[in-house]
Order: sequence, then structure tokens, then C-alpha cells
Amino acid sequence: MQDSTSELATYRWIVVSASALILALAMGSIVNGMSAYVVPLENLHGWDRADVSLINVSGIMGLAFGGLLMGSVADRFGTRAVVLFGSTIMGLSYAASALAGQLWQYYTLMFIAGFFGAAGIFAPIMALVGKWFPVGAGLAIGIASAGQALGQGFVPFGSAVLINSLGVSTSLAITGGLMLVVLLPLAGLLKPAEVAKGGQGSSVGDKDYPPIRLVVPMMCLAIFLCCTSMSVPLMHLVPHIQGRGYSADQAGGVIFLMLMVGVLGRVTFGKLADVIGANPAYMTATAWMTLLIYGFILIDDLSAFYIYAPIYGFGYAGVMTGVLATVAAHTPPARRGFAMGVVTMFGWFGHANGGYLGGYLFDMTNDYASAYGIAALAGALNLLVVGALYWKIRGPGEVSPAAA
Repeated sequence: MQDSTSELATYRWIVVSASALILALAMGSIVNGMSAYVVPLENLHGWDRADVSLINVSGIMGLAFGGLLMGSVADRFGTRAVVLFGSTIMGLSYAASALAGQLWQYYTLMFIAGFFGAAGIFAPIMALVGKWFPVGAGLAIGIASAGQALGQGFVPFGSAVLINSLGVSTSLAITGGLMLVVLLPLAGLLKPAEVAKGGQGSSVGDKDYPPIRLVVPMMCLAIFLCCTSMSVPLMHLVPHIQGRGYSADQAGGVIFLMLMVGVLGRVTFGKLADVIGANPAYMTATAWMTLLIYGFILIDDLSAFYIYAPIYGFGYAGVMTGVLATVAAHTPPARRGFAMGVVTMFGWFGHANGGYLGGYLFDMTNDYASAYGIAALAGALNLLVVGALYWKIRGPGEVSPAAA
């Protein structure tokens, strides 16, 4: 019995590691991987930047709407089966996009990749990690979430290198092939958490949580605002740096470094959530991001971008960890899957909104200053919403992530 318990305690970290790697490639591709394709597609076809940005938006919208459906499917058929299905759909969609030559084809394929692919990966995996760690979930969520940050840095950087060497179509084909080769074996490691029954469960009753009708709507508004803010540099930092006269490889290197430091930020803020509480950790990360985001507009020198971006990235990265930990800390386990699905859906709406808004405002002004200004405003409003939520639920009713 002791050996079995020890094996389960070890295997849950295998689940976390596999989850982080899956999220790296899948979410790195769907969330901001298309940022490396904005300028090449604009130059190749003469399309407006806002129209090209909608390719990324369509994938994120598919992810947003598909999350509710695929989360329920995972509850019924198991996480492993759904992630295997989602990985296959993503790989095939990206491979097929190598043959696309019109905007509507890119829109359609990326929406499919998001709805049936990434949506079958993100929410089910986050729910599974939480089930394997009913106590002290903040660090585990932070590590899994760090995988996404890893991908959001590596995929645009790798795509930029491939595009520069082999072109748009070949880059998309290679990405699709990697998804099939890498994600499917990793998905096979995602054993159901039910094998861990008998471990520590939640000791907190539903009566100790704040009303879900308070937490979910406020978190939906908060995540929409924070993702609107963060998606502007995620989608438009590479073209912004290119607009300063630097190559795609140089610009991709900046965001790669930023998001690599973000890996450490996600893990750090996950641990911080376990120590000081999810809400304070979330507020700290939000303030960090909001104060620094407009600074990108004030930079012209490439070396300054390489210094500034990692500083911004460390704090920005803690925002999504804070969101997930806050939802976990303040919703009862029986309804947590529902809460995660609804809240993250609004997060992807925010990502789509910020990604398109950045391109639209650039087309209107031929400059990114207004886009980054709106991003800073959205971050400030997010901080107000999260602060209001913390004010309402602090005190005896507040539950720490460790207790959740």
C-alpha cells in the first residue's frame, strides 16, 4: 500500500510534465504562434494586417467556444482520449493549412484547430492536473501553465526561423507534423486521476466558498480584460520590432527570451499563490504587467528590447497562473470544471479581442502606440475588478489554494 501511494505521488509529476510539454506545442501554436506569419503573409499576398491577424483570432475563437463542449466530453470519455483526439485534429489542420492560399481557408482551418484541437487539450488538461493535486495545486498549475509560456516563446521563434529558411507553407507543414509526432505519445501518459483515490481530498465544504454567482461573472470580466491587455504584445510585439527596422529572426528572439523568462514567472507565481493566496498573487502579476506594457512603445534599440521584454515577461506570465489559481481557490470542486470552462472561454475572447484590436489600430494609425495604450488601460481595469473581488470575499470565507 505504501509503495502504491509512493508510485502515485511520483506519477502525478509525470502527468504535470507531460501536460506542460503538450501545452507548449499546442497552445504555443494556437495562442500566438501565428504572430510570426503576420508580416510574411502580408508581404506574400498583400493582405491587410488586421485581416491577417484574424487568422489567429479565428483559432482562439474556436478554442473559446470549443472549451465548453470539449470539457464536458472529457468528463464523459476521459482526458486521455480527448487530448489524443484534439492533438490529431490540430496536427492535421496545421498540415492542411500549408495548402491554403486564401484568407477564408486559413480562418476555417484555424477555427477547426481551435474548436476540436486546442479546446480538447487546454481545459481537460488543466482539470486533470487539479484532480491529481487536490492539495497545494498552485505550484502544479504553475508548472503546467509554464509549458504554455514555453511554447508561446518557442513556437513563434521557431516558426520565424522556418519561414525565413523554407517559406510559409513548409513551416506550417512541419508544425503540423511535429504535433502528430510529439503530442500523441505524450497524451498517452495522461492517466485518469481516479487512480489516486484514497489520497488527501478537499477538507473544505462548499459552504466555505463564496457564491459562485459572484466569483464566475467577476472572473469572466477580469480575464477578458487581462487577456485583451496581454495579447497585444503577444501577437504584435514581433511585427512592432520589425517595424523598428529589425529582422523577423531578431524580433522572434526577443519574444522567445521574454516567454522563456515567463516560464519561471508562471512557476514562481504559482508557488506565491500557495503562500500568500491566489487573489494577492493575481493582483501582483496584473499590476506588474499593467505598469510595464506601454514601455515597449518607448524603445527603439534592439538591445533594449532584449533587456526590457524579460522584465515584463516575468510578471505578465504570472497573470494566467493567478487566474487559474483564483478560480480553483474560490469555487467548490463539484462545480470547478464548469467555472474553469466559462472563465477561460472569456479569456480566449479577450485574446482574440486584443489580437485583432492591435492589428486594427495599427492599420488605422500606422503605429502601435494606441494599441499598447489600450492594452495598458485594459490591464488597469482588470486590476480594479480583481481588487473588488478580493474586497468582497476576503475574511473567514476566503479559501487558500492549498486548502482547495
